[in-house]
Amino acid sequence: MDVLGYLVLLPIGAYLFFNVLYLLVLAVAGWLGSDDERSLPKQPSRIRRMAVLIPAYKEDRVIIDSVQANLRQTYPASSYDIFVIADSFRAETLQELAQYPIRVLPVSFEQSTVQKSLGYALNALPENDYDIVVISDADNHMATDFLERINLAFDGGWRAVQGHRVAKNTNTSVAVFDAMNEEVSNHIFRSGQRAVGLSASLIGSGMAFEPATMKRLMGRIRTVGGYDKELEINLLLEGVSIAYLKQALIYDEKVQNLEVFERQRTRWIAAQVHFAKVYAGTGIQQLFQGRFDPAFAFIKALILPRTLLLAALFFSVLLGLVTQSASILIPALALSGTLLVSMFISIPGYLWQKISISDILTFPLLVFRMIRSLLKVKTAQKKFIHTPHGETPAGKEKTKV
Repeated sequence: MDVLGYLVLLPIGAYLFFNVLYLLVLAVAGWLGSDDERSLPKQPSRIRRMAVLIPAYKEDRVIIDSVQANLRQTYPASSYDIFVIADSFRAETLQELAQYPIRVLPVSFEQSTVQKSLGYALNALPENDYDIVVISDADNHMATDFLERINLAFDGGWRAVQGHRVAKNTNTSVAVFDAMNEEVSNHIFRSGQRAVGLSASLIGSGMAFEPATMKRLMGRIRTVGGYDKELEINLLLEGVSIAYLKQALIYDEKVQNLEVFERQRTRWIAAQVHFAKVYAGTGIQQLFQGRFDPAFAFIKALILPRTLLLAALFFSVLLGLVTQSASILIPALALSGTLLVSMFISIPGYLWQKISISDILTFPLLVFRMIRSLLKVKTAQKKFIHTPHGETPAGKEKTKV
């Protein structure tokens, strides 16, 4: 390969190195840092009133089951209310929801988004009636002590909290890898970031905030998808740090088939690209001012999704083999190995026990779907892509019991 070729590859190699190093440092830190919950009081000074907001778009299949599960809190029933923001629900679902001790807010938008539903609900909440707003998802099941742990965090002085979202299902190969991906993100971007003194990253559900702060910041968000990224950086710009409660579990339905996986990842990548564009100036400015929390909220958006990063390193290894260039092959192999180690140490043991041969064979298809999702990013930035829950796995993916 000539000098020009190496000059082209040098910045690409530097970018891949930055990605791998960032993930490695936080993956190791995740094992060394202490849990935010260890510093919290054992008993609350008071029982705060909470509003649990559940934005749901055409989620008739899962919402009843979720409501039933979320009403099983050990937190005093008189101190929390569940609000289902029912966007485009069937009439019979609304009738069934009316039988439960919850509040239903039927809504309909020309272009539905999560932030529109949340904004509507926040404006509908009685002024000063709630101390905490909790954000769940239509398919999420809060552990029975979830609200108790949230209350303790606010007792400890936190104003924004991210709970530990874990897999509710691992019934297909796609779901297993989705569950693994979630736990890697938990370990790196929540446990790891807290270990090095940064705020935990938000993930869209299992979150809790002061109502007034949440309402004010949600009014600033204009993105079609990925509102949690904008909410996170705006919290940090206001000096509101975000705790991570590893023991506060909220169970989330994992994607069960390749089609829904591709749609979901398209939406996520589009949100990440949009965020990086909009907040580039802000992130750089915050970095030079030494405000590392909001700066790293932006820097994190420059990190490739791990599946795409693996694919990029794989093609780098192939390029090194084809060109017989040791200066390409050796760094590519080293970075690939380092990335795999970072991911392996971030995955909890119980998920390794669920891996089968069929799961491993599915992984290349996930990589292909991730690459293909890049072609749809432009469309996703203009239109919200809904990923349905409660879908029945199809065909040969129906392998897990």
